[in-house]
Amino acid sequence: MEEQNLPIDINSSKLLEWLLNRRHCKKDWQTHILSIREKINNAIQDMPIHEEIAKLLSGTHINYFHCKKIVEILKETEADTKNLFGRYGSQRMKDWQEIVKLYEKDNLYLAEAAQMLIRNINYEVPGFKKQIQKLEQIQNDLEKKEIEYKKSENIAHSEFNTSCKQLGINGNCIKKELVERLTELPEIYKRVAKKTKSLGNVVEFYNAFVEFTLGRKHSGGCISLVQYVVEKGNTTTYEWIYGEPPLSVIETPLDISLDDESQFDDNIDFGDNEKEEGNISGLDLNGAIDFGDVNLAAEGDIDWGDVNVEQIGEGEIDYNISLESGIVVEADGHDGGVATGKEALTVLDNPSTRNEFIDQLFELEAFLKLRLYEFKSDNNKNLLTMSQMQEASSILQLATLDSTQNMLDNLQIILTEMLDSRIQHLYNIKHSPRYVDTLTATLKQKLTMVEKMKSLQTTMQKKKDETRQQIVDIQPMLKLVVQRTKELQNKIEEDISKKYKNRSVYLTGGVNTL
Repeated sequence: MEEQNLPIDINSSKLLEWLLNRRHCKKDWQTHILSIREKINNAIQDMPIHEEIAKLLSGTHINYFHCKKIVEILKETEADTKNLFGRYGSQRMKDWQEIVKLYEKDNLYLAEAAQMLIRNINYEVPGFKKQIQKLEQIQNDLEKKEIEYKKSENIAHSEFNTSCKQLGINGNCIKKELVERLTELPEIYKRVAKKTKSLGNVVEFYNAFVEFTLGRKHSGGCISLVQYVVEKGNTTTYEWIYGEPPLSVIETPLDISLDDESQFDDNIDFGDNEKEEGNISGLDLNGAIDFGDVNLAAEGDIDWGDVNVEQIGEGEIDYNISLESGIVVEADGHDGGVATGKEALTVLDNPSTRNEFIDQLFELEAFLKLRLYEFKSDNNKNLLTMSQMQEASSILQLATLDSTQNMLDNLQIILTEMLDSRIQHLYNIKHSPRYVDTLTATLKQKLTMVEKMKSLQTTMQKKKDETRQQIVDIQPMLKLVVQRTKELQNKIEEDISKKYKNRSVYLTGGVNTL
């Protein structure tokens, strides 16, 4: 095969090295290029307004082939400055013709073009592509954040609705609705007292057992308060203490202000939306109220804090209620039996008697469970042997597994109702203004969290739009750089081909592989 027909393959990344090794260019070419670039910068300041020239100068750095094209364009725009000898009098033409001549000396243009080609292939085009990939990744991250914020919004909203349902309120005016629900407490206590009357046989059974095991009646009674409610119902504490109903009852008014219903919205600072960038999993909620480690995925009952029925006792919580005696004592004794302060409260509502009532219910429950265990055990392991039981009262002798289980079931119904979370909330609201404030703030936090998540979703959507627009702006630039690089590669191939008697020249690994 003739040499003329063999193509010349040159690796694009080795192009400059190939030109220097074959002495097409000198090794010190860069020192001469600097002066040419300076002349180009000066000449480009004085260019005629021409659409094709503007198009040439966009996309990549100007090179020798651009300069030749500019000279061709100036031949048309500066034609009126041409003299009889065919020379142009225009300084523009002279400047650009000089630049072309300087480029062609020692093939400086070819070395510079090779360097530009390598830079575009190795840096410019990959740089644009990496930038687009990075923006696309940011866009995907923003979409994930938006989905997470939407999920958090739904969870917070669901928790708010669940909490309101547990409290029996609509959630429109939280504090007011909570206080209004206190009117249900008397009816609830009345219902509990009515059910407690069914525990008469339990009280009798327990007292008989205590009397039998001790050999005597227990002074004061172990479950005196439960027995009292069975017999008298939910009376005032005054009647429980003094054994007679008061002539009048003066209840302490509620110390709950409804004027500050909106104060929690002003005091809660959830931070600045701008600080959330890059922080999806842990929101930095700064301000008067700290959420701590918020587990938005938690299910079930809502934890309202450390206040519970076990804490409600004498001296543990400040109820802002006077501890002074409810009886006004004068020289001749009780002044008409006026019940005030705590003594005006019913025994199921008074913190001390309420706790005592619940404790006694637990005591009865433990007793009945033990009796059931004895019934289910072998006879020789019973606490009371058959011979001993013959000396016991009839209620103890007639007790069976079924009757004891029935008593336990009735007792647990009352105990469950007394410990119901809704009743405890109402009880705490009535006796602790701080509790209702905390409960209101907790619910408002959930609403604020919903709004926070909505705001963050809006922010994510705006950032997604901005990122999408950046991608749209970069893509034409990438396309133009690729196009200019292909043109430059073709020019270099044609130029090298001329130096080798028009043999085919191919630059491998060029822009087409990107």
